[in-house]
Amino acid sequence: MEAFTYYQGKTIPLMNDNIDTDQILPKNYLKRVEKTGFGQYLFDDWRYLPKRRPNPEFILNFPEYKEASILISGDNFGSGSSREHAAWALMDYGFRAVIAGSFSDIFYMNATKNGLLPIVLSLSVRQELAALAPDERIAIDLPKQQVTVKQTVYPFEIDATWKHKLVNGLDEIGITLQEEKKITAYEKTIPHYRRN
Repeated sequence: MEAFTYYQGKTIPLMNDNIDTDQILPKNYLKRVEKTGFGQYLFDDWRYLPKRRPNPEFILNFPEYKEASILISGDNFGSGSSREHAAWALMDYGFRAVIAGSFSDIFYMNATKNGLLPIVLSLSVRQELAALAPDERIAIDLPKQQVTVKQTVYPFEIDATWKHKLVNGLDEIGITLQEEKKITAYEKTIPHYRRN
């Protein structure tokens, strides 16, 4: 997993409350076995008209937001089913962080497990971010737990365990590999006839 320490990016506002995982990634796209390739289906029902024609009224299709990598949203982001694919789709599309009023617990866990940073900020701050020009950048400093907008700094909270994993780029495999020497030593104690 790619480490998340300090990041600067452009924002895109999608201030709806209760955006669920079906809206993030419709269920008919869950058949892929890789974590990649889901970005093309992100917000599919909103992004496309019949015959997959881009919906000119949906903000992800606005040319000025093409390079956005930080999603600004409403309350209860990622509610609904537990599909990890929703986090994969956001990351595959190019998002590194989602700033919302709150997150569903399962989505929050899925995001952090995959290197997508979920940040909770107040409505007033999110409204400020939503009003930024498409070419303006904000900075996210995860070690300091700060979002900087122009010259203003907004602190945010994150569980120390998730922060450690994100800053160090540790997913479950990475955490296991930290114990590689112990695992190898243990495997050497197993009789050869039990190794297959």
